[in-house]
Amino acid sequence: MATLAMRAITTIGSCMQKYDVIILGAGAAGLMCAAQAAKRGLNVAVLEKAEKPGKKILISGGGRCNFTNIGTTPSNFLSANPHFAKSALARYRPRDFLALIEKHGIEWHEKTLGQLFCDGSAKQIVQLLLDECNDALGKVDVICDAEVTEVVKDGPANGNGTFGLIANGASYSAPAIVIATGGPSIPKMGATGFAYDLARQFGLKVVEPRPALVPLTLGEDDVLFRELSGVSAPVRARAGSGKVKGSFDEAALFTHKGLSGPAILQISSYWRHGEDIGIAFLPHSDPDWLIQMKRDHPRAGLRKALSEHLPDRLADALSMKLASTLGITTEFGNVPDKILRAAAAQLADWRFRPNGTEGFAKAEVTIGGISTTDLSSQTMEAKSVPGLFAIGEAVDVTGWLGGYNFQWAWASGVAAGSACAETFG
Repeated sequence: MATLAMRAITTIGSCMQKYDVIILGAGAAGLMCAAQAAKRGLNVAVLEKAEKPGKKILISGGGRCNFTNIGTTPSNFLSANPHFAKSALARYRPRDFLALIEKHGIEWHEKTLGQLFCDGSAKQIVQLLLDECNDALGKVDVICDAEVTEVVKDGPANGNGTFGLIANGASYSAPAIVIATGGPSIPKMGATGFAYDLARQFGLKVVEPRPALVPLTLGEDDVLFRELSGVSAPVRARAGSGKVKGSFDEAALFTHKGLSGPAILQISSYWRHGEDIGIAFLPHSDPDWLIQMKRDHPRAGLRKALSEHLPDRLADALSMKLASTLGITTEFGNVPDKILRAAAAQLADWRFRPNGTEGFAKAEVTIGGISTTDLSSQTMEAKSVPGLFAIGEAVDVTGWLGGYNFQWAWASGVAAGSACAETFG
């Protein structure tokens, strides 16, 4: 990406294509914002670097798009300001998007934990958004293969004015622009930190971006567990510290690099380098279950007890570890209760210290982003730069796995699109 600069628009070129609002990024948030603004009569340009719109939508949910979560609340999101998302989420709820789904005749189903998916294909969601743009009162031009290399503003950044952009040599102008280019997760699809560069250009702060909803990697101390690649089990996974802690009862998957699966992806958003994570392998068991096992089956051993609840390979690994740390190498009848109690406690909070994550390449989303302290929670507009908006994953609001990030895209897109219409319509 060429260096972004701020200077007089008149130097961009004379063949300027003028719009009421220009949206950077034709993803979920960008297309929703475009439809909302155009529905209120604005003429909108959506500039997309990729060859087609909605590429990240198309791969979501295994190709069926987990388009929202019916149980969405602000508590399902992480941000340096946990209150920021409340306004947009309250004004556009999962039921509102579901009504749009049904308006377009898209069949859907609910999986576990409130997750809603298309029965057919994620292509239906992209087409829904494009149809909403096409049916609007105003005009929406979705321009693909349009890499923005320059953004300028006429006049002082903190005053009213007009933005000018250059994308692939073509010039565009509008009194409002919306940053909807997401974060750097999944770079093979063209994701970059463009949103942060542009935000910083206009003096907005950026909360450190890092991979989220991403597998964790384990070091040599846990090589025994890395050898369990392909083994999955229901667990309770915990991570985080202070007020920012997460706990999830879902499946964990062992990989040749470390840990993955829904429970691990969820807690990865809370985990910081150098911290432990805790895994309860039998999250619903009684603290004294091994002692009761000793009473009922004194000739049983730990490996047999674990294999009744967990995959054999995992039961083998856990029993080997406990044999080495607690010395449980014999029948339960010969093991003191305090040792069995210690074993149950370790199984209920098995500590791992990941040495990292699999990075942005495998992260479903980015945590961090454009600081919410510089944005209006009502409109998503920059407080110090009139006409500049930021929405979706570009902003420091990150949802849990399970449709929450799509709901934030819809809600923030509606907030910004509506605000653009009220101000510039």
